Amino acid sequence: MRRTILLCAPLLILAGALSSATAAAQSAHEGHAAHAHAPATATAPVPAQRWASDAPLREGMRSIRVAVQALEHYEHGHMGIAQASSTVALIDTAVNDIFANCRLEPEADVALHGLLARFLAGAEAVRTSQQVPVAEIAAMRAALARYPQLFDDPAWDAATD
Repeated sequence: MRRTILLCAPLLILAGALSSATAAAQSAHEGHAAHAHAPATATAPVPAQRWASDAPLREGMRSIRVAVQALEHYEHGHMGIAQASSTVALIDTAVNDIFANCRLEPEADVALHGLLARFLAGAEAVRTSQQVPVAEIAAMRAALARYPQLFDDPAWDAATD
């Protein structure tokens, strides 16, 4: 009995941390309410010249990329739901950091919100779906592929997506 309690305690702590991360990401997203009128899609038109990226955006997108790539193991059954939930918590954290620290032109910000909405939706699907949410993970991959089309990030290697 004591061993079961000791084994369950880390899972309860992880669950609490994940719900806090989700609430923080949602709170940060609501902080951008000034852009609520803009459609949150990852299909924003490609600008004639890609928008500039700042350091918080570049760092956050790299963290998101690592997490999304790791979810391939979940899709293939090599990662359990607990580890997948921890992985998408990294996405929530990166999105929250981007919302808090990234400063872009208004049009670039609107396009970015479309991408970030895909990542948040995919992370939520991983946490809540009874089965692997293949379509939502694919949508996150598509948003990653869209990022270098919209933003100038000299160190981004699109072939890695």
